Amino acid sequence: QLVESGGGLVQAGGSLRLSCVASGGIFRMHDMAWFRQAPGKDREFVAAITWNGESTYDGDIVKGRFTTSRDNVKNTVYLQMNSLKPEDTAVYYCAARPIVTSSYNSWGQGTQVTVSS
Repeated sequence: QLVESGGGLVQAGGSLRLSCVASGGIFRMHDMAWFRQAPGKDREFVAAITWNGESTYDGDIVKGRFTTSRDNVKNTVYLQMNSLKPEDTAVYYCAARPIVTSSYNSWGQGTQVTVSS
């Protein structure tokens, strides 16, 4: 199970930190990622981090503004979002991918992020 938190309403230029807590055997030996979906748009990749935290990958839309990290003791992955823009408004989802597979097969319920102009 994956449970996101930390979403909310913020003004443009502000910051938020999302958290995603994993349980039920999900986390260890899993790559973790963040996706988002705005109303009327397809789900898009935001950022990812490998199971050991050694590598991160950022989507072009957030590069330089968002940072993902993980705490393998707390079974938690984070998304630090800085310099937020109104176009970052979306539901943000946490996802997990076992390192032996190629697809994310566990998803959280999402947390709403709204950025006002």
